[in-house]
Amino acid sequence: MEKLVRSIFMAPLFMLLCLPFAIAGHDYGQALSKSILFYEAQRSGYLPSNQRVTWRANSGLSDGKASGVDLVGGYYDAGDNVKFGLPMAFTITMMSWSIIEYGRQMASHGELGHALEAVKWGTDYFIKAHPEPYVLYGEVGDGNTDHYCWQRPEDMTTDRTAYMINPSRPGSDLAGETAAAIHRSYANHRLVSSSLSTPSPPPSPPVEVVDGCYHALFEFADKYRGKYDSSITVAQTYYRSVSGYDDELLWAAAWLYKATNIQYYLSYLGNNGDSLGGTGWSMTEFGWDVKYAGVQVLVSKFLMQGKAGQYAPVFERYQQKAEFFLCSCLGKGSRNVQKTPGGLIFQQRWNNMQFVTSASFLVTVYSDYLSSSGKSMQCSAGNVLPSELISFARSQVDYILGDNPRATSYMVGYGNNYPQQVHHRASSIISIKYNPSFVSCRGGYATWFSRKASDPNVLVGALVGGPDAYDNFADQRDNYEQTEPATYNNAPLLGVLARLGGGHSGYYQLLPVEGTMVTKTNPAPRHKPTPATASTYVPIAIQQKAITSWNYEGRTYFRYSTVVTNNFAMTLKDLRLTINKLYGPLWGLTHSGNVYGFPSGLDSLPPRTSLEFEYIHAASPAEVAVLSYKLA
Repeated sequence: MEKLVRSIFMAPLFMLLCLPFAIAGHDYGQALSKSILFYEAQRSGYLPSNQRVTWRANSGLSDGKASGVDLVGGYYDAGDNVKFGLPMAFTITMMSWSIIEYGRQMASHGELGHALEAVKWGTDYFIKAHPEPYVLYGEVGDGNTDHYCWQRPEDMTTDRTAYMINPSRPGSDLAGETAAAIHRSYANHRLVSSSLSTPSPPPSPPVEVVDGCYHALFEFADKYRGKYDSSITVAQTYYRSVSGYDDELLWAAAWLYKATNIQYYLSYLGNNGDSLGGTGWSMTEFGWDVKYAGVQVLVSKFLMQGKAGQYAPVFERYQQKAEFFLCSCLGKGSRNVQKTPGGLIFQQRWNNMQFVTSASFLVTVYSDYLSSSGKSMQCSAGNVLPSELISFARSQVDYILGDNPRATSYMVGYGNNYPQQVHHRASSIISIKYNPSFVSCRGGYATWFSRKASDPNVLVGALVGGPDAYDNFADQRDNYEQTEPATYNNAPLLGVLARLGGGHSGYYQLLPVEGTMVTKTNPAPRHKPTPATASTYVPIAIQQKAITSWNYEGRTYFRYSTVVTNNFAMTLKDLRLTINKLYGPLWGLTHSGNVYGFPSGLDSLPPRTSLEFEYIHAASPAEVAVLSYKLA
């Protein structure tokens, strides 16, 4: 990734009228396969035995060693050899969103397993980068020293310092995005790979590890607020957090609610939507820095699913902003995105394609949300049907794949006319497997960067930065604004390609059902019945049930839901519970030792209302009892 100049376009943009260029159909399934394969070329660390990009080899094997932590693994973000945490986490979140929406379509093309492996490669790294509850490593390597050299990852001699955030050097945006990435991806792994019968899915870490990570990271992000690039200052030149962290706090809460159904996160969205900007910002872009449009679309889904409850008025305001973004993409809003003469969304000169794929994804999923709920969308220029949204997404993808004024495919390896001189260190230098001679820091520039020839290694599936505002493109290695790929370019595209390659039917399952956890052979253990019967009055009722279960390395884990109901005619305050025989993480309560109280933000329980908390462990239900309370 070369020097980044970012700005959030809040001012009006002008739309250019254009003629459609789409003529021939495209093989979206083939494009999907290539897009996923690209991630294997971006891998850092020890490469697995089933590695399909064979011109790559192990790299970055000492990452984190100087800091006393294992940071081997993860992804290089673009054409360099740095591991930047914020865009990597966004990449994983968007790949996961693609899977949860269109995993069935990926499976029909034989790519779901590869997609899950690609996601897991990133999240395994994030688990290691989070060695303590309030510590997260957010970058390995330094962009300035890295860009001084042109070397294969296998030859790196550049600085590999690891940079972290902690309570004294916070990074709410980084921690929030990473929380979303970790739990959404492992929820995908457990849910989708089971329900879609994926053969031999990659093994996951124990569920206590994963769930402990995401909850601690969200708490860290919310409790110790600050921009990550104020703490990891070396990131400012390359991935500066222009939008701040408010959007990531909402984004993380939305994903954690989606993954867990824990009420706390839904309440967070409802209570903080106005103050953190979720209901206020009218956006015309969506990407690794600015997440508001993504939050607004996701919360709109909750609303259409009937999950908003008391927060429906707030969630309706989120939806209004979501539809503002979508109308602007179609050119039917009060302030529309700019497009090239050929019809491509255009936001900026440097790596514009990231905004094209992310916007196309939101347009695609919202089209299916509307179809599933039997609705349409109202824009300033009139009513918009779901079919118009999906047609627009198709036009953007077709442009990417070659239906454009230059007849150029901007996906490397797809079609007959694609970029040959990609701004990418590993692809531009002969593979270490074919020529193990060391490539020095500056020698790489002299020998390989300056070559006016095609890359010796084809970076199949890479989506490069793309054309300028007038559809012009120069296929030159030093033209990093247009020829450099990035992991976050491909991630949203996976879902759109899977959707387009899956035909025109079978999408009504998206609301309200996304898939079901397939319970393994072991049933939930039978727990002791509560002393009260249905006809017995219990002033504070406690009901527990196992809602899901799964096997991991011979053990069966259960997720339990516990509902505490106030049957008094008065408000319940200062409730204290004891919980014994609990062997895993718990959410939805505060605690000191084994004494638990109301969750943060709740100080009382009105008459005839309930609160819910959940926990996970590999045992029968924990013993929950009322210790004390007050009535008001």
